[in-house]
Amino acid sequence: MDVASARSISSHPSYYGKPICSSQSSLIRISRDKVCCFGRISNGMTSFTTSLHAVPSEKFMGETRRTGIQWSNRSLRHDPYRFLDKKSPRSSQLARDITVRADLSGAATPDSSFPEPEIKLSSRLRGIFFCVVAGISATFLIVLMIIGHPFVLLFDPYRRKFHHFIAKLWASISIYPFYKINIEGLENLPSSDTPAVYVSNHQSFLDIYTLLSLGKSFKFISKTGIFVIPIIGWAMSMMGVVPLKRMDPRSQVDCLKRCMELLKKGASVFFFPEGTRSKDGRLGSFKKGAFTVAAKTGVAVVPITLMGTGKIMPTGSEGILNHGNVKVIIHKPIHGSKADVLCNEARSKIAESMDL
Repeated sequence: MDVASARSISSHPSYYGKPICSSQSSLIRISRDKVCCFGRISNGMTSFTTSLHAVPSEKFMGETRRTGIQWSNRSLRHDPYRFLDKKSPRSSQLARDITVRADLSGAATPDSSFPEPEIKLSSRLRGIFFCVVAGISATFLIVLMIIGHPFVLLFDPYRRKFHHFIAKLWASISIYPFYKINIEGLENLPSSDTPAVYVSNHQSFLDIYTLLSLGKSFKFISKTGIFVIPIIGWAMSMMGVVPLKRMDPRSQVDCLKRCMELLKKGASVFFFPEGTRSKDGRLGSFKKGAFTVAAKTGVAVVPITLMGTGKIMPTGSEGILNHGNVKVIIHKPIHGSKADVLCNEARSKIAESMDL
């Protein structure tokens, strides 16, 4: 596939990046045995973006590269900003960094918000202690959940406030010795009896602990694989966390239906509309599922901005815990009947507070 044909396929603005709110991927996948322009190297596949940049002609390996940047599928760094020069099959690879301009959608750049510093011994020790504290406290508190679960199902089957109180206690005990949370906009939180759709950026595994410490009885959306983990999975099931199988359309439909049912029964739900954790702190595009649920049920959308969790425990480094504090900004609720409008407005509020 050449550059011209790729441009004709692209439905998004030029420059590297993804649409602000979308329900589909902005990448086209081609086989890994080919060399392509502007690709991301991933497991087993080479991703080819449909938004391309042209660069000046450059003499390279005895031939002229007219447009684009050549990528090697032999890269093991999984880094979309590396340029690999293979002089010969037996020669070593020579890499140089190339700055790629990102668009306003918040695409990552080489000037990452989360650089990769050398991991200190203190961070590793803090990570071990954090896991110990969280594990021990969860082991004792799960007993309270199990004892109270029959009464919760009998008197509060949808919101399950008792279980969420236990979860708040667990999260607070786990994070208290390690970092502090500064919360702005608590007055913007709806009352406990008012159902709403909460959305937030997603930077780290610590986001869950931070949000649980707010003490709101909202139902998270979680992939099904976590439910099989002892203690954690049991607690999630008793709290009423909504399961989701990724890449399974039927599961996605069932998940949205379950969320709408919970909202109609007076319970709130929580979405990470990016769909995954950010690896560099940049805000990604939002999927519309959460906003479709809000528009169809007529409830408000409450955007929440999380800052600092990704630096304390970066994605992919869950075994370490750096020093730092977390800031939570709770924005005013958004009302509307159109998912697109809700999606764009919620993302704009979060992006502005992150100073993007």
